[in-house]
Amino acid sequence: MTMSSAARKPLVVGNWKMNTDRASALALARDVAGGSASIGDRVVVGICPPFVYLDAVVRDLQAAGSKLHVGAQDVYFEPEGAFTGEVSVGMLEDLGVEFSLTGHSERRHVLGESDELVGKKTAAAVSAGHGVILCIGETLDERRAGRTDAVNERQLRAGLAGVGAEQLSILSIAYEPVWAIGTGNTATPDDAQSAHHAIRGVIADLFGAPEADRMRVLYGGSVKPDNARELFSCPDIDGGLIGGASLKSEPFLRIALAAAETR
Repeated sequence: MTMSSAARKPLVVGNWKMNTDRASALALARDVAGGSASIGDRVVVGICPPFVYLDAVVRDLQAAGSKLHVGAQDVYFEPEGAFTGEVSVGMLEDLGVEFSLTGHSERRHVLGESDELVGKKTAAAVSAGHGVILCIGETLDERRAGRTDAVNERQLRAGLAGVGAEQLSILSIAYEPVWAIGTGNTATPDDAQSAHHAIRGVIADLFGAPEADRMRVLYGGSVKPDNARELFSCPDIDGGLIGGASLKSEPFLRIALAAAETR
């Protein structure tokens, strides 16, 4: 797993969700790989294609000698068995997939995943040496009720319940306010920084201040080229988990470049 968060080098990951077909997935991955190579080593760039295209994308990138990192949009916590439709860490590693998202808001709020299930997935992945981006974030009603930090802390503590300090180097957190995902609304830099600072405080409480200082905390929620630089300039924001803007290489690469230039 080469996406270690130890140095907090900015990380920008595109979550393609349920989009692309095989041809467009390969084309997009190639474009991102080519563009990100020109940015150099100032930022770590990754993509999360749909499950069915992971094998094709990884093979294509490997054949081209690309350093672009490929992750899965989800993973299951059992290594094998009668779990129809699920995909294990071992299966992903067999394809050369380096990391997975866990706890994305759509998994939580559309598909009904509990905090405890997210925690099991996170623990199983990192225990196997498989990288994780653990996603947390509040809904609009929770935000209006002043519960942003409380919700993030609850999800964070549950998500990290089975994780040891020795596994933190392959784990990052993505703060994604649910009300900002795909809506065009974005947390202000001050609001995002405040949430990220509080998240880092919870990590410090769980694992100590040095580990919290080393942990990447990404922002996700309608990040675009025109707001990325301001967001990534915040001291506790270490990059982004990008949805809609990652489906075209040009805006996604501009976001990655903004991350590179703010650190």
